[in-house]
Amino acid sequence: MSTLIPNTPDAPHTMAKTVPFWQRKSTLILLSVLAALAVFGTTTQTWIHVSIAQGEVGQNELNIPGSKAAVAVSALALVALAGALATSIAGKIARVVTALIMFLSAAGIVAVVLGVLTNPVAAAMSEVGAATGIEGQGSNATTTGFPVLAVVAALVLAVVSLLVLFFGRSWNVRTKYDAAKEAQVGGPAEPVDEIDRWDQLSRGEDPTA
Repeated sequence: MSTLIPNTPDAPHTMAKTVPFWQRKSTLILLSVLAALAVFGTTTQTWIHVSIAQGEVGQNELNIPGSKAAVAVSALALVALAGALATSIAGKIARVVTALIMFLSAAGIVAVVLGVLTNPVAAAMSEVGAATGIEGQGSNATTTGFPVLAVVAALVLAVVSLLVLFFGRSWNVRTKYDAAKEAQVGGPAEPVDEIDRWDQLSRGEDPTA
């Protein structure tokens, strides 16, 4: 007795492979942007609190923000942010470059912040000298929790950049030229994500068409 298999032409659509959210272009780009912004945001807050030794100075307390305690961190965070934004529109080769830029920026941030955490007195020395007018003025410097948050955000950025480097090879850049090529070869259109839809809308195209 034979079993009849019903003709279900819609089956391939229902069984289409779903990309996990942590591999999606929109998810990874968003995470990298948020991580870079988080690092930059910490630099606007107090990183080092300094108690200056009593002497011939009129100022005994000093709060130093991350932008002055670790100038390089702010710059590296902006570089990582630019890399994340560039990744959203980059091709496969350029995407490798931008992912490496984000990873190296994250590594640099971690290295600089660890230097501040291990020796806050040295990190605060120039600001203490500028505030008191005395080079080498004795002080007691302690770090706040913001440098630690910067390290956490930088580690997230590093992990995301590695995911972009690995999974980004399968992302497609959706442009009108790509659509024309697919129409010529008769290939199926690839699904687009949220960033691709915004790109199409900005070009005046209808992503639902």
